[in-house]
Amino acid sequence: MADVLKNKDEVGHILVQVQDDLRQLKKNLVRLTVQENGEILDIQALDTAISRTEHGIRRHAEDYLKTIHNHVLTLPCIEEPDKKTTTGKLVTWQPPYETIPNARSQKSQITGSSPGEKHKLAFTMRLLNNPFHPKNKEIVQQHYGIQLPHLHKRTGAPVGPQKVIGAAVGNLAAIPGCQPGLYPKPPPPFEENLNSGNAVLLPLAADPSSVQTPVPPRAAHLLRREDSGQTKMDESEKERKWQVVVNREDGMALGRSTEGQTSRTMRTPPPSAASTSTDNRVLTYGLARLTPLNPQNVPMPTAFSKYHFTIVKGQIDTSAPDYCRFKKQYCLGWGAIAEALDQLQRILSDYSVPLARVCGERLAACVQGGDLDRRGDRSRCGHVEKLLSVLENRDEVWDLMCQPGQRYKGNGGHQAAAVRIQTCWRRYSARAAYLLQLRPKWAAQTIAMSLLKRAKLMHLKKCLQASRLRHLENYHIRAEYLAANWKHITCAKRTIIHVPSLGYSQAQRLSLREFDLLQNIQMGRLCEIRDENVEVIYVSPVGLGEDVLQYYTHLLGLQAAIELGDASAPQTHCAKRFTILMPEGLEYFSNKNMCLASILKYSPRTLKRIKNLIQGKQAYMVAGVTHIDDLAVADELEVPLLGTEPAVVHLYGTKSGGRRIFSSAGVNTPPGKWDIYTLEQLYEGLAQLMTEHMEVQRWLFKIDSEMGGQGTAYCDVFHLRCHAWAQQQYKHHSPEQWRMLMMEVKELVMKKFLEEVPHLLAFYARPVHTFCYPTWACFLERFLREGGVIEAYPPSDNITCLTVDVLVEPGGDVCILSCGNQLHGPSKLEVVGSTMPQTSICPDVLHSICMRVGRACQQRSIMGHLSLDLVTFMEPGNLEQQVWAVDLDLGYSNQLAMTQVMLMMTGGTLDCRTSKLEVPVKDKKTSVCQSKVKSKAQTSMTSRFAVMATRLMHTNLSLVYYSTFFLMCKAQGIGYDVKARKGTVFVLHDSKDRKSLGMLTISEHLPGALLTFARNLSVIHQEISGPNSIQGTNNFKDLIKDIEDVLGMTGQNQTKFQEEEETGDQISSHTLHKPTSNK
Repeated sequence: MADVLKNKDEVGHILVQVQDDLRQLKKNLVRLTVQENGEILDIQALDTAISRTEHGIRRHAEDYLKTIHNHVLTLPCIEEPDKKTTTGKLVTWQPPYETIPNARSQKSQITGSSPGEKHKLAFTMRLLNNPFHPKNKEIVQQHYGIQLPHLHKRTGAPVGPQKVIGAAVGNLAAIPGCQPGLYPKPPPPFEENLNSGNAVLLPLAADPSSVQTPVPPRAAHLLRREDSGQTKMDESEKERKWQVVVNREDGMALGRSTEGQTSRTMRTPPPSAASTSTDNRVLTYGLARLTPLNPQNVPMPTAFSKYHFTIVKGQIDTSAPDYCRFKKQYCLGWGAIAEALDQLQRILSDYSVPLARVCGERLAACVQGGDLDRRGDRSRCGHVEKLLSVLENRDEVWDLMCQPGQRYKGNGGHQAAAVRIQTCWRRYSARAAYLLQLRPKWAAQTIAMSLLKRAKLMHLKKCLQASRLRHLENYHIRAEYLAANWKHITCAKRTIIHVPSLGYSQAQRLSLREFDLLQNIQMGRLCEIRDENVEVIYVSPVGLGEDVLQYYTHLLGLQAAIELGDASAPQTHCAKRFTILMPEGLEYFSNKNMCLASILKYSPRTLKRIKNLIQGKQAYMVAGVTHIDDLAVADELEVPLLGTEPAVVHLYGTKSGGRRIFSSAGVNTPPGKWDIYTLEQLYEGLAQLMTEHMEVQRWLFKIDSEMGGQGTAYCDVFHLRCHAWAQQQYKHHSPEQWRMLMMEVKELVMKKFLEEVPHLLAFYARPVHTFCYPTWACFLERFLREGGVIEAYPPSDNITCLTVDVLVEPGGDVCILSCGNQLHGPSKLEVVGSTMPQTSICPDVLHSICMRVGRACQQRSIMGHLSLDLVTFMEPGNLEQQVWAVDLDLGYSNQLAMTQVMLMMTGGTLDCRTSKLEVPVKDKKTSVCQSKVKSKAQTSMTSRFAVMATRLMHTNLSLVYYSTFFLMCKAQGIGYDVKARKGTVFVLHDSKDRKSLGMLTISEHLPGALLTFARNLSVIHQEISGPNSIQGTNNFKDLIKDIEDVLGMTGQNQTKFQEEEETGDQISSHTLHKPTSNK
């Protein structure tokens, strides 16, 4: 036993020496080369190391074989110190590798156990897991050859489940009572003051993988005593661990005795690299001998590292005590640890780290677990981070290494900096050269793509031009056919395709709000079915609901009741004579403000349905404002278009184009200038007009492309500073003399006007619609870009505006379809409705003007519907009536659509030659014939007057459904009398917003029709409006005010007419009485 204690580190010294010799041999083999510099390679060092290793291993082969075969540990005989001979020379031995069985082959030969053996083995394992069972010690000694001490019952607090911590060089079998995933900890530091009875068991460097374990590997806990109470453990007792010394070779405990040691402690050597890993694998494969350990001798774990050492400026002091203690503790795996330390030193030296503290336990665990294996990391940064993870001051070192330029302060820093600079420069040069080389290629690709796109675009433009040219040629061909057969077509059965499209320019369409609703105001076109030979196909630009469709079906079905004068008459089956279609393109272009013709062009299903409806019938198409897509739709449907060519419409449909037509027709127009595109033209033209027409107090500015009064501004001349002086000069002469006056006087006045015109327009010009053009600057920019006209406002307080709808037939005839006096909205330049027939101009004068304008349009290839705006007033100087033509619109007007509704609801005819609306009314007269009284209905013609509004707008109308609205009107007495043929009729525009509608009022007299119309507006406004806060946006009040002005003017005219009649009667009676008295 003394020999064992004396030579307890013999195996350890042998293994350490073998590792040192092998490492030194590797270095020698690296340095030496065969026949280098004429020297002969010395192989003696390699032979010496190998012989020493074999001698030491051979000496302990027998002990190793005993260990792997689970033989009981036997101590050698104790000899006297005097008789013991010591040898100073270390005996090396080499185990016979042939006698070591192959674990893999034996493992593959293991056969499965029987059910009985499995049951017996499970019972044995339960006994092994219970250390307090009486047979536990016996089974341990029987299976493992270990004599366990007796456990005495403790009176203190019971200890909970204890962990078993072991270590081995190779793979270990799962120790019963060890928690899964528990790894052995490094042994406590070597203490010089150990008692002489303490010993350290070091496993031999043999492979125990060939040993078969009789008990299956299974992790288990060491449970509490069965008789112990379930009391709570102290925190200090929870941290205590049992350390079990596992000897995997022969169970022999070898150690060195020291002076002053009175107790024996068992320490476990550190685990090898094969026994642990970072993925927390369970320790398996191997046989372990359990040695009882006194828990009182187990040292408590500490918070700091027990094996730490420092690296100063990338170098390790090999003579430092902490480094020597760490090296001695982990001598078995020192080769891998030394390699990791070399790498760590190189890194710290390269980055000039002044001080780094290495945690020895962490380094050993990482090395043994294979974490520092360079082959497992794809990136160098990951490997460096793993190396730095073993440092206690890792954060400080990492922050220092991350500082810019730190790498160039350490070992080889100048060379690394030069390499870095060269690398960056070479990369920059290569990149610049690469980009320079690619630039011609990119330029060639760009040029090629541009040429390809241009070629495709030119090809597309040519295709579009050819298509449009083909459409235009077909339009002219069908127009000639329509002109030749117009009289026959109007007398025979025909189908009219109404497409109320507003073919304005894109800028105009985008500037208009609710553009789709503006196109659907002309729903009155459906009433053209009052002619029995006419069928109507109406294409709606908005989606219509079932309520609107039912309303028009009921309204158009009243034709029979109107003709018979009986409201109880059955409705005619007119549903087959009109069709309302909604293109599918509305779903895709709802917010694009596209004209209806364009939407219909991209609606193939609707076009196909129209073809089916007109198949085999005589049909033609009526548009609104003709667009180029109208020609495409007409060509697709193969029908003629009753309208003007789009290019002609864009030329003469402007304000300047209309004045050209009026000038060629010899019609009076207001003084003005047209085709104004520059400020110089504007200022000079306005100054010249003001000089020549001193009686005009207001001048209008109209943009060529605008409509409905939106592109109009005005300016009053009395704001001029020289206005009073100019009026004094004008009053010295009559208007005729002023026009014939010498140019010297007029040039002086014009010069003063020209100086003040810019200031006048900048400060006193006002746009009519501020929501379109908030300021004069905005209006002026659009005015100069689009072009416009300067026009005089009539110099009178009583002004009447008229709208006349004319049809230039394809056959060459010109006929007047409707004529009415305009009703204005908020401003005198915005038309909302009209009264019909007109009563302001002599019918002959009106007919003459319309005929001349119609012939002038016909000469310019203008065909179809057109609308003529006139203004009449009494000239202040001689009180003569003046009629000016102010505007010309080429297209189907809203007034004409409402006229169709009026003619259908009255069953009458509008004679514009006499300005009368004649309506047939059936009267009942009584006559006696042969003592029988018979009632005979006779038809008599009577006159009617109508007031119509094409678009009444009120935002609160959207809060009321149409059914509720009609019930409300019925309760207020708003309706239509079929028998008397007078009353109120509504025209619905849409089903979604319901903010606008049209209204038609028919009465026997014009004042009655105006009063009824104003009353209806007032009643509807009161019914759908609440308090002042929810009045809603509407044009009802402005229209009522304008109607009141018209009523006042009508009353004055009637009074004046009656006075003139009475004066005429008195003169005639006096003339008749005087001759009689002479007789």
